[in-house]
Amino acid sequence: MRVLVVEDNETYGRLLAARLGLSGFEADVAVSVAEAEWASSQVDYSAIVLDLGLPDRDGMEFLRELRGRGKTTPVLIVTARNRLADRVAALHAGADDFMGKPFSTDELIARLHAVLRRPHTMVGRVMRLGNLAIDLETRQVRVDGALLSIRLREQAILELLVRDHGTVVTRRAIEAHLFGLADESDSNAIDVYVHRLRRHLADSGATVQIHTVRGVGFMISVIRQPVHDADMPNGRNGTQP
Repeated sequence: MRVLVVEDNETYGRLLAARLGLSGFEADVAVSVAEAEWASSQVDYSAIVLDLGLPDRDGMEFLRELRGRGKTTPVLIVTARNRLADRVAALHAGADDFMGKPFSTDELIARLHAVLRRPHTMVGRVMRLGNLAIDLETRQVRVDGALLSIRLREQAILELLVRDHGTVVTRRAIEAHLFGLADESDSNAIDVYVHRLRRHLADSGATVQIHTVRGVGFMISVIRQPVHDADMPNGRNGTQP
């Protein structure tokens, strides 16, 4: 899951992003409202960690504008403003949670997981499709309960596809989710990751399959199992012999 950290102290923001990375998140850093607006227009973030004291505009304005555009991305406020009035104003403006500085990064990570479990995000702790299960907190992927060993970027693609299963996920969306704003991707990187994913899923007996939509992107769906004669109530066509 990719998170945007909006923090005017770039050094602190990057330290926080690195700590989030150790917990399985991918994180980009913005140091102003202008950077946050641009980043959120380029990447569909799973959550935003937002400071309020930003150099160009107040973070609360960014939050209101985000909600005004209909974006439901979970927003966790982290700020030195810790009065009751500040907390109430942030929640009314559309924040999902609020933490005063200083704070424990362990608590921040726990709160991020908590807001991602809420119904409006359409994400629980475990995403399931067919016999595939992805635990978003432990970062484990299982097929019929057996642990599947895949690389982090392959898992990131799998999470994105399962989250939007049955619909086409564009290459651009995958690249933005996978590489964010700072990294550059090779032209065939997505195809390599998807090829590996297909092999892992097939070898593990997963009942899901990744399809290529030429020129657009990829989608995942549950494999339809063939109906055998023995499964029919009265022979092949369901009629008496």
